[in-house]
Amino acid sequence: MKNYIFTILIMVTGIFMSSAQEIDKGALRMAIERQLASYPESTLQDIYKAFYQEHFGPEHMIDDTAAVRQYLDYELSTMGDECGGFYYEAIGARGDYVRVSLKCVKHGLISADELLQAFLDSAAARQVPAVEWSCMWDAVVQVVDEVKPGLGSAAEREALREASIKKQAVHHSKAYNEAYHPHYRIVHHTIFEMLLKPTIDMFQRSVRVRLELKSMPRIPE
Repeated sequence: MKNYIFTILIMVTGIFMSSAQEIDKGALRMAIERQLASYPESTLQDIYKAFYQEHFGPEHMIDDTAAVRQYLDYELSTMGDECGGFYYEAIGARGDYVRVSLKCVKHGLISADELLQAFLDSAAARQVPAVEWSCMWDAVVQVVDEVKPGLGSAAEREALREASIKKQAVHHSKAYNEAYHPHYRIVHHTIFEMLLKPTIDMFQRSVRVRLELKSMPRIPE
């Protein structure tokens, strides 16, 4: 019942948003600048991946629920401590989806079951954007050329353009993987804020308090 309510809530919100959706170049620019500042090793392929995830949500990643769970367990068992520094971060220009690091599970903030359910619910609740993906990607490339001219070779640009027409997903680039070791799942922001964010934020606040107390000078007895 709870998952059904979340789905209806997101669908109703999507009806109003999609009817008036336009490509906001200013928002695209801010998102691209944020990614390049946070992840300077990002290639054009990694920018494609971020905006693709925002456009399509996790739907394209789910063919078999059991296989999705098995891969989550495998990734949790093999990932190292070098996984990227964030617990969660918004992606794309609108912030419709959030990347939730698997560190949240490894560090005991949330369970694997909670993350998996949020991931699956996000796929079920995805709304089809009013803007065609290939048109969105063309707009992203135009803004990339303003922010960081020359990013991406001609071959890479052509391959990504073709992928956008076919609505194909891509992996992170080798440079990005080697630099940041990404391990995460994407969750719709409404589901994230209601189910996962309160627990993660409470953990982070408790860590900050402990660090502050530890750094305080001791009063002589």
